Amino acid sequence: MTKKELRKYIKNLVAQMSAEEKLSEARYVFNHIEQSDIFKKSQNVMLFASLTDEIPTHDIIERWAEDKSIFLPRVNGDDLDIIRYQPGMLHKGSYDIMEPEGNDSVDPAAIDLVIVPGVAFDRQGNRLGRGKGFYDRFLAQTHAVTVAVCFDCQLVEHIPVEPHDLPAQFVVTKSFKSLPLNHDFN
Repeated sequence: MTKKELRKYIKNLVAQMSAEEKLSEARYVFNHIEQSDIFKKSQNVMLFASLTDEIPTHDIIERWAEDKSIFLPRVNGDDLDIIRYQPGMLHKGSYDIMEPEGNDSVDPAAIDLVIVPGVAFDRQGNRLGRGKGFYDRFLAQTHAVTVAVCFDCQLVEHIPVEPHDLPAQFVVTKSFKSLPLNHDFN
């Protein structure tokens, strides 16, 4: 399948999921991540404000906002600004994505862990995004541990990749977890 065909195929699969199924899968995924050494040792964590066709992140953002420095992306032209999340300080931004308010973008090198969204992933961490390249450009600027999160139906056998596409180091779905609970990433 081409990237365009794969996006359409996955969009249809996710649209068939109920809100309860989405929340259930998110609980499994984020419970695994939260139990990992990588998450426990990370202080500066970048998440994303999920859209309805992405694994829900709102609960994990709120749950950790006081104990860790949680950062969210904001579209700025062709790039992402990384802004510290503050409860109640989100607004609808580019592409109808909830984005953090504030002017102080953090250096990507300061992030310890990036929870990576995508339309689809394969088991090697290859990612199919929405086609604008925001995350590929961002990931090229950071040395953070990267963990892809998605629904089981978004994990496919093969993602077509191009030279600029950067894979996530780990992939976590309800049924597939390449992220070990004990891992020394220093």
